[in-house]
Parts: sequence; structure tokens; C-alpha cells
Amino acid sequence: METLVKLFVYIKPYKSRLVLAALFNLLLAIFTVVTIPAFIPFFQILFDTQASTTSVSAPGILQEIKSFFGNMILTQGKPAALVYVCLFILLATFFKNLFKYLSQYMMSPLRTGIIRDIREKLYDKILQLPLTYFSNERKGDLMSRMTNDVTEIEWSVITTVEALFREPIILIGSLAFMIYVSPALTGIVFLLMIVIGYLIGGVSRRLKKQSQEAQDQLGLVNSTLEETIGGVRIIKGFNAEPFMMNRFKKENDGYRVMSWNMLKRRDLASPLSEFLGVTAVIVLLYVGSKQVFAHQISPEIFLTFIFAFYSVIDPSKALSQAWFNLQKASAALNRIEQVLNTPNDIQNQSNPIVPNGFNHAIQFKNVWFRYQQDQSWVLRNINLEIPKGKTVALVGRSGSGKSTMVDLLPRFYDVTEGEILIDGVNIKSMDLSALRQMFAIVTQEAILFHGSIEDNIRFGSEAPSDEIREFAQVAHAAEFIGHAPGGYASQIGDRGQKLSGGQRQRLTLARALLRKSPLLILDEATSALDSESEKLIQNALDKVLPDKTAIVIAHRLNTIKQADLIVVLEDGAIVQVGTHNELITQGGVYHKMLEQQV
Repeated sequence: METLVKLFVYIKPYKSRLVLAALFNLLLAIFTVVTIPAFIPFFQILFDTQASTTSVSAPGILQEIKSFFGNMILTQGKPAALVYVCLFILLATFFKNLFKYLSQYMMSPLRTGIIRDIREKLYDKILQLPLTYFSNERKGDLMSRMTNDVTEIEWSVITTVEALFREPIILIGSLAFMIYVSPALTGIVFLLMIVIGYLIGGVSRRLKKQSQEAQDQLGLVNSTLEETIGGVRIIKGFNAEPFMMNRFKKENDGYRVMSWNMLKRRDLASPLSEFLGVTAVIVLLYVGSKQVFAHQISPEIFLTFIFAFYSVIDPSKALSQAWFNLQKASAALNRIEQVLNTPNDIQNQSNPIVPNGFNHAIQFKNVWFRYQQDQSWVLRNINLEIPKGKTVALVGRSGSGKSTMVDLLPRFYDVTEGEILIDGVNIKSMDLSALRQMFAIVTQEAILFHGSIEDNIRFGSEAPSDEIREFAQVAHAAEFIGHAPGGYASQIGDRGQKLSGGQRQRLTLARALLRKSPLLILDEATSALDSESEKLIQNALDKVLPDKTAIVIAHRLNTIKQADLIVVLEDGAIVQVGTHNELITQGGVYHKMLEQQV
């Protein structure tokens, strides 16, 4: 029930369709139940009991039905009466199936709409989550939650909702007819159903836990697949195919075993319920036949009672299957809600300040940072001022904290202690979207997306085509774009695989420049390039840096000699600050790094 309560939050926008579906299900149930007593005159004609069973007691309405059709047989004959009965059953069956179709017609948009809403809500949450979340979680597992878990909800929970709005009505109507016909026989049915429910419930008790474990294991399978696709070049280069195959086999076989255990339990429900149902019918046939022999119930009413009992079995089986599906869906919904309920500490404060451009300086004041409370400090007591219009280079060995410093500026992470100010305003007080709009970022890894060259340069903006071409020219990308088969409309493949490393990096630079942000972050933007590509990128930067405030991270010290200020970090702390010439004169860490590169 808890799962259904959670699901009704998503159902609420479609409540009008749900009401109509419930109405059609009610009409479906009515015509299903109405069809049951219609078989009394059919059996009455078939067995010629209209005269011989008048002494057998029957409830008032049923006695009237028997008398009505008995008179019809006497006045119009058996063939004519049989035609009327068959037409009535046919008409009732037609309307029953018509309302069944209309119910499903109303439920289909509800079903697809809920799944769309859950996917969109989950995707939006993924976009809002801080970077720390993605450092701790596996991408393949997130993809599994977005695809497999949502699909599980579609086929399990929504099917359950349909069953809950249809089967109980049929069940109640059929049981009401059975109680009306023979309370004694119905009492036996209730007793048998309690036993059946207990036995089937015992099969399903562990299903939710097993389903959760299977879904988690499927997430590991998808994670391995995602890592394989992303690292296929390295896998082939290291002849690691057997290693990765064994790893995948282990995860995949684990999922097979868990799924098998879960399916064994689920698949036992249907044959078990059918066997128990047949057992119940045998008991009813034995007890009911004795009542017929004792003239306590007429044969046609008893056969109709059996028909009504069969009308109870199908809804009971459907509700039993719905219960099993609900256990599986509950596990899937829990995995989705684990993501949706993940707290996001990187958010706007109340009444955030919208900065009016960048006018003076960026200041780091006594900044300390670590990723988690139980980890060591990544940055220690950082104090630094970056004036407007200056180029500041951050240098240091790997792991010294350079990239972490620039990640704090657009609030990819928040400082643990201290504060960062832009024009004297704490960045935590600023509107997050406006703050990030102030920065254009070019990283070492050229992140591109499947699509055209123009789409990747325009990414996230509505810039016209002439501006895109202008900044492609500035980034020295226009030449190779001109030689591409489709020009700016050329498709670059997944993550830009159709382009060289230098071409990808020039596109990311054009994308950053198109943003027209006052602050430019270059995080080792040329370190992975060949000398020719690096020269082209450097020439492009030389054109734009005089008009920007730039923060440059570089391993190759010869690329930052002209920086207005060079900041040297070691073990998360600033150890030297100055121009290239000043730092050479000082000696120390910078001088040693320069000597090592020479």
C-alpha cells in the first residue's frame, strides 16, 4: 500500500482519466456480474428443469427469473426462448468488452504519462545533484534506475492500479451473487479463499527483498557495460578483453542467479493458485451436488453458482499477480526515490543576489576545503585576490589542489571553511545560475555531445549562426570545419569521436568564447594536445585573454610565462605568488618545477 500511496502523487495530474477509467471498470464489472444469472434460464432450457424444479426453493429474484423464462418457454417454445437468452448474453458480453476497452483506452495515457513524469523528474534531479554525488555513485547504476527501474514501475505498478480499479468490483459483485444464491456454499468459498491467500502470501513474502537485490545487481551489470564502452580503446590496447569479459560474466551471472530465485517465487504463484482454485471447485462440486441431490438447490442455479465462482477465480488470480508485481515495483520505486530524495547542498539561499557583471576582483579568504568530513584537507588556508582583467596561473604538482580551487568558483563544491567573494559579495549569496553565467570553462578533456558542430558550439545558448562562425574563427576552428563534409552541420559522433583531439578542443574553446562571460577558466586546456594544436589554441587565447579575467591551470610552465600572476600550490596550500621573473629570482618550488621541465 505504501508503494501505491507514493504512486498517487504521480497519478494526481491524471485524476480525470482515472475517474473515467474507474467508471468504465464499474460498468464492466456490472455487465460481468449481470451475465452470471443470465445462464440460469440457459441451463433451465438445456436441462428442461422449468417444471421439475419448481419445488426447489430459490431466492426471490432468481425465482422470478426462473418463472419469467419458464412462462416464455411455455408460450413461445424452447427455440425462441433460447434465442432471447443467447442474445441477452451476447449483448451483455459486448457491453462488458466495450467498457473494458474504454477503461484501457483511458488508462493508456495515464500509464505513459506517469512514466514520462517519473523519468523527467529523475532526469531533472540528476541535473541538479552536486558533483560529489557522481563521485560516489556509478554511472551505469544511475542509467539502470532511469531505464530498467522505471520500466519495472510501468509494467508492474500501473498494471496493479488497473487491477485494483477493476478486479475488486467484479470480485464483490460475483461474491454478492454467490451469497444471495447460497450463503452456505459461499461460506465454504470464503474459507477456501483464506487458505489459498495464506499459501500464496507465503510465497511472496521475500519477493520485494529479492527484487531489490536483483535491481541493484542489474545496476552493476550496466555500470560494467558503461565502463567498457567508455574505455574500449584502453581495453583493446592492454589486451584486457578476457579480464573484462570475466568481470562482466561475474556480474551478469550474479544477476541471473538473483533473477532466477525471484522468478521461481513469482512463477510459483500462478500454478499454485490455479491448483488451489481447482481444488476449491472440486470441494464445491462435491458439497453442491449433495445439495442438489437433497433438492436444497436447483441444478441450473448450482451450475450458475459454479460459473460465478469461476468469475471470482480470475480476479483473485489477477489481484494475486498484482501483489507480486507490487513487490517488484516497490523495490524499483525505492531505488528511484533514493535518487530523488538525495539532499542537494548546492542551492540558492533565500532572496539570492543577482550580480551585475564582474567589476573588481575575486577573493579567496581563509578557504579550507575537503570533499567529506572524514577525509584530509584538499585546500588549506587559501588567501588570494584575482583582480579584474588579469591572467592568473595556478601551477603545482598533480594533486596540489589547482582544479579544486577553480571548481569552488562556480560552486561545483562549496568551501568547508572560509569564503569566496566576487566584488565583495559571498558567492553563496549569489543566484547560482547568474553566478555560473559569469564563467566560461575549457577543461583538459574536451566534452562534446552527439550532434552537429554548430549545435555543440551553440550548446545551451540561442546564438545566431553568424556569431557561431565568428567565434569558430577566433578559436581557429573555422578552417577544419570548412573542410568537413557538411560544414557546421557535420555530425561529430558520440563525444566527438569523429574529430581529432585538437579539433575537439578548438570547438570547446569556441563554445566557451561564445558564452561571452567575463571570467575564463582554462583547466589544462592544452596539456593533452600536440604542438601544432597547442600553438593554434595558444594563438586563439592570446587574442581573447587581454579582454578577459582568466584563471589558467597548466603543467607546461612555458605556456604561462606571460601571466600577470603565478600562484604555486603544494599539498593544498599556496607556497609562492608572483610573476614568472619574480618566482625565478625567488627560487623555491616554481624554480625546481621549471628546471625539471627544461
